[in-house]
Amino acid sequence: MAAPLRDAPYILVLEDDAEMREDVVLPGLRDYGFAVDGVGTAAALYAALEGRTPDVVILDVGLPDADGFSVAQAVRALLPRIGVVMLTGHGAVTEQVRGLSQGADAYLVKPVQIELLAVCIHSLLRRLHGRVAPLATQRWHFDPEGWCLMSPQRRQVALTRTEQRMVSCLAASLGRLVTREQLVETMTDNVHDFDPHRIESLVHRLRRKVLEQTGERLPLTAVHGKGYVLEDQNRPIAVGE
Repeated sequence: MAAPLRDAPYILVLEDDAEMREDVVLPGLRDYGFAVDGVGTAAALYAALEGRTPDVVILDVGLPDADGFSVAQAVRALLPRIGVVMLTGHGAVTEQVRGLSQGADAYLVKPVQIELLAVCIHSLLRRLHGRVAPLATQRWHFDPEGWCLMSPQRRQVALTRTEQRMVSCLAASLGRLVTREQLVETMTDNVHDFDPHRIESLVHRLRRKVLEQTGERLPLTAVHGKGYVLEDQNRPIAVGE
């Protein structure tokens, strides 16, 4: 099985649309490896901040009991070291400028794709924690803690929990065959209930996702009837460097 994850970044989400919050944003961010809680009002947000300090707060601009921009300012004054991401249904440049000038680190227009939000959070956390992204060294980079792949051209791909497990297993055996059986053992606690054909589907989706988001092909080679090899003979993948 994959090694247990270290403490996940804690994200606090303020979104007044309960369905969007509970059915889309929270489970979506959890699938990308974050610890997440959600609230529906500014008052609930302030109460939650008294109990646990998040790494990042995600704020909806339109709130039932407060102005989102004022909340961003208050959160920034109260906790200047955390990240603030604002979400809005309005894409006007003036509102984006207002949000960024009043405390937000990033400003995304709804409906936001969870994948984009995850990449935004990862990038923000690296800046907050003083972790500089590796320079373009013509190498792919996988950070097991950051849940991201970075291409040789420094383009990021946020990984879901399932993708992170698969890539972690493959990256731990760079240049060597990882059998489908080994991947199945990584993906589940009960190998007998896991359809091994899912591995091919997961690999296909991962390859397509990486190509679409980076324009570069992941150096993942299939060995017919056996498994997969993650390598690039001319540019080895850097793991956790």
